[in-house]
Amino acid sequence: MQKICLVRGAGDIATGTIQKLVRAGFKCVVTEVSNPSSIRRKVSLSEAVYEKKTVVEDIEAVLCENLDEIGQYLERYNPVIIIDPKLTILNKMKFDVVVDAILAKKNTGLKKEMADITIGLGPGFEAGVDCDIVIETMRGHDLARIIEQGFAKKNTSIPGIIDGFSNERVIYSDFDGQFTHIKSISDIVNKEEIIAKVGDNYIRATLDGVIRGMIRDNFEVKKGLKIIDIDPRYEEVENCFTISDKARAIGGAVLEAIMMLENRREKDAK
Repeated sequence: MQKICLVRGAGDIATGTIQKLVRAGFKCVVTEVSNPSSIRRKVSLSEAVYEKKTVVEDIEAVLCENLDEIGQYLERYNPVIIIDPKLTILNKMKFDVVVDAILAKKNTGLKKEMADITIGLGPGFEAGVDCDIVIETMRGHDLARIIEQGFAKKNTSIPGIIDGFSNERVIYSDFDGQFTHIKSISDIVNKEEIIAKVGDNYIRATLDGVIRGMIRDNFEVKKGLKIIDIDPRYEEVENCFTISDKARAIGGAVLEAIMMLENRREKDAK
């Protein structure tokens, strides 16, 4: 019988995990909030919340607007997205695997008893206590490492270095207000060029590069929210439309962790 996974979150990192699970033969139900704030929107299945349906590479996600119809949707679609930030779906369905992929940097509700296998991505979860496995999400030597006891590395709030740039790559809003696009994802921009607005305030590019991510047009932004991602590798525009190395590595680790635990438990049962 086909196993069913619940994945919490459908941002760009979660999408890498969802792709691995779907390709490996799992059915996936994915929960989201009603107003996702993903900036790497071209590679985030969370866009289905707004568009009802979205495609990232070979994965098509469809929004199910009625929890009572989730079973019918799963017969036709994989993955299925539902708006359910409080995970009420757990009261209606049993899942073989639960993956918390919202990257909140803290545990906002994951418990080991939610499923046979529970996995948390990034800091905030204690492997062996909150969940069975934690996956390291920080770039570097330990990226995608499977942790069976303890925690992932603490969040540094410093973006990973790409072509020598770190903090400059990510723009956070200094204002509250409605976000307005002036440039779009995949546009090549120059440092100090005006690329967007929050309310009446102009947002300028922080370096030369390609806009890899940008929050949705007309999104109501709060001060401090991540709104734009600029990649200094402006010659690699296609990266805007494909799942990243980081997301694919983490997704592969999730799949490996599931297989590892299932094999171990099967041996222990003999």
